[in-house]
Amino acid sequence: MELKLHPYLLQLAHPFRISREAHDDQQTLIVSLHHGTHTGYGEATANPYYQSSIAQMSEQINAIKPLIESWDGQDIDWFDQMLQRSELGSFARCALDLAAHDLWGKMRGAPLWQLWGTSIDQYPTTNYTIGIDEVPVMLAKMAEKPWPIYKIKLGTDHDIDIVRALRAQSDAVFRVDANCAWTPEQTVENAQLLKDLGVQFIEQPLPAEDWSGMSYVRAHSVLPIIADESCLVESDVARCAEYFHGINIKLTKCGGLAPARRMIDQAKKRGLQLMVGCMTESTVGISAIAQLLPQLDYVDMDGALLLASDIASGIFIDDQAQVHWPELGGSGIALLADKK
Repeated sequence: MELKLHPYLLQLAHPFRISREAHDDQQTLIVSLHHGTHTGYGEATANPYYQSSIAQMSEQINAIKPLIESWDGQDIDWFDQMLQRSELGSFARCALDLAAHDLWGKMRGAPLWQLWGTSIDQYPTTNYTIGIDEVPVMLAKMAEKPWPIYKIKLGTDHDIDIVRALRAQSDAVFRVDANCAWTPEQTVENAQLLKDLGVQFIEQPLPAEDWSGMSYVRAHSVLPIIADESCLVESDVARCAEYFHGINIKLTKCGGLAPARRMIDQAKKRGLQLMVGCMTESTVGISAIAQLLPQLDYVDMDGALLLASDIASGIFIDDQAQVHWPELGGSGIALLADKK
C-alpha cells in the first residue's frame, strides 16, 4: 500500500457566501491509497469553522502513515476500526475513509452502493445551492442554472424578501438554510411565511448548542427542521431526534462513509428524515456521497457544480439534475491529472 497526499486549491465559479463567511476558492486535501493496479481517492476540505486545515490534516495522517500502509485493501472493517482508535480529527479520518472505500470497491470491481446491497433504481435529486448575495445576483444565478430544487442560503435582515423575489422567478422546490443565524422566535415566524412561499424545510436555523431554543421551534414550527451544525458525529443522532425532524450528515464532520452509514441506521430507527450534504468539494467527495443516495430522503451534493473547474471524474450530474454513474468500482473516482 502506498499513501499520498495531494493538496489543491479549488476555484469557485462565483463567490459563495453563507451567514458566517464568504469565499472565492476552497482548499482541499485529496488522499490516495495505491495497491497493485488500483488507486482509491478520498477528500476533505479545509474549514476554519471546524478548525480544519490542510497542514493539520496532513500532519495527522503522516503520523500514522506506516499503520495506514500496512493495510492490504481487503478488510474494510479493520480500516474503519483503525481510524476509530486513532487520534485523527474527523476531517482527516474522512479523507482516509473515502480513499479506503474507493480502493476496496475498485479491488472488487463493483460500486459501493452495490456492495452494500442497495439499488440505484430510485434516489433523491440533489439541490443546487444559491449563496447569499444581492437579490439580482441570486436571481441571475438561478437563471444561469435552471434546477428542480434550490437550497437558498439565508441569514440576512431581509430573508423573506429574498425568498419572495426568488419564488417570483421559479416554481422549483425551495429549501432554506440559515446556518445558525436566526432566533427561535424568528424561526417560528419565518416558517409560516416560508411555508406559504412553498419552502420544503428549514436547515439549522439556530446556533448548534441552542437546545432550549430548538425545543421551542420543534413545538411550534409549521415546517420540518433539519439539523446540520447540531449533528456532527454518531453520538449526536439520538439527541437530535428529540429536537429536529431530520438530520443532514456531512462525511467530513462525522469521519467518512463508515460512520455515516451507522448514523443513517440510527436515524432510520428513530424515524428521522435523512439528508447527506456536502462542502464545496470536488467530484472526489461528491462521488463518495453518491454511493449513499439509495438510502436517503434528500441530498445536497452540488459541491462540484459550484466549481469553475474540477480536478476529478466520477459521478457526473448533468444539466437536468440526472446522475450518471461511472464504470469504475468503489466510488468510481479518477484524478484528471492521472488521465493526461
